[in-house]
Amino acid sequence: MYDVIVLAEQALTTGDAAEVVSLHESIEEPRRYHLLIPCENAQVRVETALGALAASEVLAAPPVVNDDLDAEEAQKVIDAHAHDAVSVSIAAVVASGHDATGEFSSDDPIDALERLVAGRSADEVIVMTRPHVVQEFLHLDWTSKARRRLGVPILHLIEHEDLDAESGTGQGITGM
Repeated sequence: MYDVIVLAEQALTTGDAAEVVSLHESIEEPRRYHLLIPCENAQVRVETALGALAASEVLAAPPVVNDDLDAEEAQKVIDAHAHDAVSVSIAAVVASGHDATGEFSSDDPIDALERLVAGRSADEVIVMTRPHVVQEFLHLDWTSKARRRLGVPILHLIEHEDLDAESGTGQGITGM
């Protein structure tokens, strides 16, 4: 079994999945795709926001206090969105005729990817993101970090927008 892990910044569309699986058409053995979609950690978000408020020297704006702020509830919402993104991505790959599994993680994306590569004995990693020109130029992007830490081939795919006839929006990817 040829095992490919796809670290995606957002849910894969049908076109994205078709592009990903087309990269492996020449591989004769069965292929399995495992999708990893990072999500935020609500507790870290709250701590960062509170730290920014505490460090603020702006006297004109009073600190914002929200009694309804509940990190657990926020994390449930974040996790639900991430779960939906994983489900959509799995369905897109399965619709292309291939085996797919997936998960989301609020851990650092490269740490989570490293655990997956080791745990699944992955043959290849595909990192799929929107363009991040400055991070890529400085080699601070996910792909550069993964290449420094992992011992498997890594391909970076850049998402781009295709115009959909009905809505005027859509997404696809191109290789970089």
